[in-house]
Amino acid sequence: MRVAVLGTGTVGRAWAARLTELGHDVVVGTRDPAVSRERDEGWAGARLATFAEAVAGADLVVNALSGAVCEDVLTALAPSLEGAVVMDISNPLDFSAGFPPTLFVKDTDSLGERLQRALPGMRFVKAVNTLNASLQVRPPTEGSVFVAGDDEQAKALVVGLLTEVGHRDIIDLGDITASRGLEMFLPLWLRLMGALHTAEFTIKVVRPG
Repeated sequence: MRVAVLGTGTVGRAWAARLTELGHDVVVGTRDPAVSRERDEGWAGARLATFAEAVAGADLVVNALSGAVCEDVLTALAPSLEGAVVMDISNPLDFSAGFPPTLFVKDTDSLGERLQRALPGMRFVKAVNTLNASLQVRPPTEGSVFVAGDDEQAKALVVGLLTEVGHRDIIDLGDITASRGLEMFLPLWLRLMGALHTAEFTIKVVRPG
């Protein structure tokens, strides 16, 4: 599958490396490929390109961009992404008051919904934003992840990819409005990270009986 990974941070690098390892044709989109290549030469076989070059012909787009910039970047790419499936890992983190961050949208709206409203030609699926990057791509045996989106075929494509990387308990929460709960998990995730002194943890939905 031809996959465009947008973003060269920890999340983007993790997905690029894992999907390349699994045999996918991966192109990493960045504002300036030369600068990104200078900063980090280890792209594990994935190619670096501009955002526009990366998404051209992609079967799936992985939105691993910062929540603060992803709407602007995706809006600029909209003509090339009509009908595209976008696995949205972004979170609406606001670091303006320092750490820990707050959320710049919550309760009655979400970043996932904003993206879907602003870019109706794309099919957004919120996924794996409740996990550290390393566990997104190499999950432990136990653990639950979630998907949310308006398009059933788009969700099926994302679920297939998550299964391929090793996720076993994937729960479909329904339409894109479920992004609210998924994004609002982040304050609890930050508290758990502090209490456990690690980001290497997951949550598990236990079904009695």
